[in-house]
Amino acid sequence: MRTYERPVAIANDELVEGVYMASGASAGSDCYTVTAKIHQKPETGREDYRIQVDAKHAADNNHHSGKQTLIISFNQPVEYVSCNANGATLAGGNNSNTLKIDLTYHNNGNDNIGFGDLVVRSDAGLAITGSELTCNRDCGQH
Repeated sequence: MRTYERPVAIANDELVEGVYMASGASAGSDCYTVTAKIHQKPETGREDYRIQVDAKHAADNNHHSGKQTLIISFNQPVEYVSCNANGATLAGGNNSNTLKIDLTYHNNGNDNIGFGDLVVRSDAGLAITGSELTCNRDCGQH
């Protein structure tokens, strides 16, 4: 039996599309398709990166979700600054190449999450190398 190797996505600023990852992701992420893109880079007076994250919940068994964890990876270490997404709390990875951010969106079986205010600081040349969203498969209401 061969050892499973998780695929790695490489960012390319010349492409317009986001990063789509599901294969080999942790439990629950198979029901979300995630895109993440840097939409603002550091400029004079603002020394941070702003990231747009969009996720589509497409639960094949129509389950709901009440808690999610965004796992977003970069080509170099980042310092977490803020995220104004619903219930966003840094769960780990500050000053590393991978951030974990807990969220509290209520998602029906087919629903969307979108926010453009994930803010990080890093050296020049930052790129997103992967993103996934795990699902708790329970909204606590249904």
